Amino acid sequence: MTLLTSAPTAAGAIGMPATAEVATVTPVSAEAARGPLRQLPVPERIHACYSTRFVGAALDADRAAFHLVAGEEVLPQTGDVVVARVARIRSHRQIETPVSRKATLFEDALVLLAYGHRYAADFFLAHVPSTLDHCHLVAAGGVAGVVTEVHGAVDSPTEIEPLGLLATADGVVNVADFGAYANPLDARPREGRPRVIAVLGTSMNAGKSTVVACLVNGLSRAGRRVGAGKITGTGAGNDRMHYQDAGAHAVLDFTDFGYATTFRTRFDDIRALTVNMVNALADTGADTVIVEIADGIYQRETAMLLRDPVFHGTVDAVVFASSDALGARAGVAELVDAGLPVLAASGIMTRSPLATVEAREVLAQYGVPVVASYDLTDPERAMTVAKPDTAS
Repeated sequence: MTLLTSAPTAAGAIGMPATAEVATVTPVSAEAARGPLRQLPVPERIHACYSTRFVGAALDADRAAFHLVAGEEVLPQTGDVVVARVARIRSHRQIETPVSRKATLFEDALVLLAYGHRYAADFFLAHVPSTLDHCHLVAAGGVAGVVTEVHGAVDSPTEIEPLGLLATADGVVNVADFGAYANPLDARPREGRPRVIAVLGTSMNAGKSTVVACLVNGLSRAGRRVGAGKITGTGAGNDRMHYQDAGAHAVLDFTDFGYATTFRTRFDDIRALTVNMVNALADTGADTVIVEIADGIYQRETAMLLRDPVFHGTVDAVVFASSDALGARAGVAELVDAGLPVLAASGIMTRSPLATVEAREVLAQYGVPVVASYDLTDPERAMTVAKPDTAS
């Protein structure tokens, strides 16, 4: 069984304060992590997840083409696909299926996951382990890793035992090999693209996805063909479904491009992913594109995008989601300093009339209006905020 102990974080580690106390996995040497390199048959009744849905479909179509590899020489990498047994159910009691249904987890169930790093300020910080030893289910969308930090309001992570990496005659299977838009990535913005609006926020759970969905709904009701995308984050289908329910003409997220998560991805790849997602949505006939950038503006990849000239050449303007007036002012100031036009502030702060008044007062100096998230479903209001006919 996996044990959690407390240990100090290495100073300067990405996403971790130098003085933090973290939960670390005590090695207990799972069978898959021991012994010589070996091939094993693929077990029956494996549950694919949202982040591994393309691999799961390929496995169902031709199970004979796949096998597992295990042994102490097998070293998982980001995106590698693993078959794992649910050892102990804790915080995650469900997985998200390929169609984004929440399926109840039972101990000893077999799941098809992708190794990945996770950065979630309200949940976990996790990294890809160096062996096939016991680790954790770090996201219900199907991500495996070792949790090193846990939010105080969250239970310990669900524990899993890897049985082996999924492989074919060509080698270990990675989600990057199966994404519908996975390769190649090309970071060259196109001329004549649709107007592109990015939704950013103060942090996780600031209301970004709701703002995207409401703006999609309002513009769609106004007769626009809106493409919606999520560029960064941890693989999960709920945001995608929210955008579809809102009336998006087309929806994509980073899992379509071969990523289970984007945390700690090379920035050149994040830049290329941004450009390619916008181009792919434009190819569907969308006349307006709205993309969500996960987490807050100080998160590693987001902070780098804000100062990147290619991002500036791809995104025309921003709507900012915040949980309170102070965050709205600080965030808008940061975006203005980065040279990004801000169309409006919104998010969960607009649930509070008092917070909304405060935000309007402090954002007046920037000329940025505050609009309640669900007011964006009004076609006229959505058109006023998004200005979709403005030249890109």
